[in-house]
Amino acid sequence: MKETELAIKEGSWDALGAEASEIRRVVFIEEQQVPQEEEWDGRDPDCRHFLVLHDGIPLGTARLLPDAHIGRVAVLAQARGLGIGAALMRAAIEAARRDGHNTVELAAQTHALTFYEHLGFRAFGDDFLEAGIAHRNMRLPLGA
Repeated sequence: MKETELAIKEGSWDALGAEASEIRRVVFIEEQQVPQEEEWDGRDPDCRHFLVLHDGIPLGTARLLPDAHIGRVAVLAQARGLGIGAALMRAAIEAARRDGHNTVELAAQTHALTFYEHLGFRAFGDDFLEAGIAHRNMRLPLGA
């Protein structure tokens, strides 16, 4: 699957929430055992959402918070390793840049640090637990 075959939708929770929430339910709640009350934090209506589709099938999602934090990056297991996560991140980074932000930040699960480093992010601070999973904060300067 080539990234050029992927369609990326960008929009509100009202527009993309049904499909995005199903991906997040599978990845975070079922696979990673994140408690529902932690996954559904009430911030989705304030975020811009991204959805990657292949042949019309939603395979990945992410959100951009108003403060330029990227979060809830999730790709279905059968679609991992195909460039979907990178496509999501590039879309979210570009949206933050369009909004005039100088940096984007995220809290990466520690097993995914290398993935984000390949996109230019650098880790800072100490590891911490979120939903029982080790995370580390990361930042990407956007420049001019």
